[in-house]
Formats: sequence, C-alpha cells, structure tokens
Amino acid sequence: MEVFKHDLENLFSQLGLASDKDSIELFLSEHSVPASTSLQDATFWTQSQQQFLREALLQDADWSEQIDLLDSRLRRQ
Repeated sequence: MEVFKHDLENLFSQLGLASDKDSIELFLSEHSVPASTSLQDATFWTQSQQQFLREALLQDADWSEQIDLLDSRLRRQ
C-alpha cells in the first residue's frame, strides 16, 4: 500500500507550483483572495488549477484539508 503525504508542499506540487517552503511563503505574500471570491475562482489560478481545486473540494478528497489551509492563508484580514 502506497502512502502519500498530503501536505501544503505536495499540494503546491499538484498545482504545478514551486513547492519549497520559501517559494510557498513568497506565493502567499504575493497573492490574496477577496472575501467575496471562492478560492478556486481566484484570478491567479490557471484553468487546470481551478479544476483541480474545485474537484478536490467537491469530492471531499484527501487534499481538502490542505486546500482549506491554503484558502485561509490567502485571505487577508
């Protein structure tokens, strides 16, 4: 049985983004999602990234927890 670690670094890899800690922090500092916009509808995602996020959330996939974490980190207070 293969065990896959569903963490923020691997989520970034799944999205085709640089996934080292510094790149993730840079991405989070350069992007934000307005309160009125769902994460998957943010303008900075590609169509395939939006589709991945949407499908993972709809299916309550193993990625859902990390997507929720990403969502909360992209919201500015």
